[in-house]
Amino acid sequence: MKSSDFLLLCRSVRFGDTDAAGVMHFHQLLRWCHEAYEESTEIFGIGANELFPRPGLELEILLPIVHCSADYLAPLSCGDPLAIQLAPRLLDSSSFEVSYSFSSRGEAVANACIRSVCINAIDRKRAPLPAPISRWIAASAVTD
Repeated sequence: MKSSDFLLLCRSVRFGDTDAAGVMHFHQLLRWCHEAYEESTEIFGIGANELFPRPGLELEILLPIVHCSADYLAPLSCGDPLAIQLAPRLLDSSSFEVSYSFSSRGEAVANACIRSVCINAIDRKRAPLPAPISRWIAASAVTD
């Protein structure tokens, strides 16, 4: 699998993503980041049940977000095409961050970064990243 297969995602700005002026509402950017992260790991072959808690499923580890930032470079309106480029990076054995570059029609429109730390679900202490996430990060560093 080429890294571009799971690290470049496309969508369109929907009406519900915009404010009363018809421009993308600021909080949508972080939602798009998380959706892109979920979609990227799914395409890579990591099931949601391996990463996210749900009723009846006890996970040994959790991946809480500990930092997020965003820069808005240009407005987006309903119907605009949107390309989201992900760049995961290992920080240490228990943390990673994903940088997101957003573009529309070849123009950079936003950048964001989300950092997560792996913790043990019981004692809430740092734990090594799960193998699927480590593989996803390693595969993203491979150039096509």
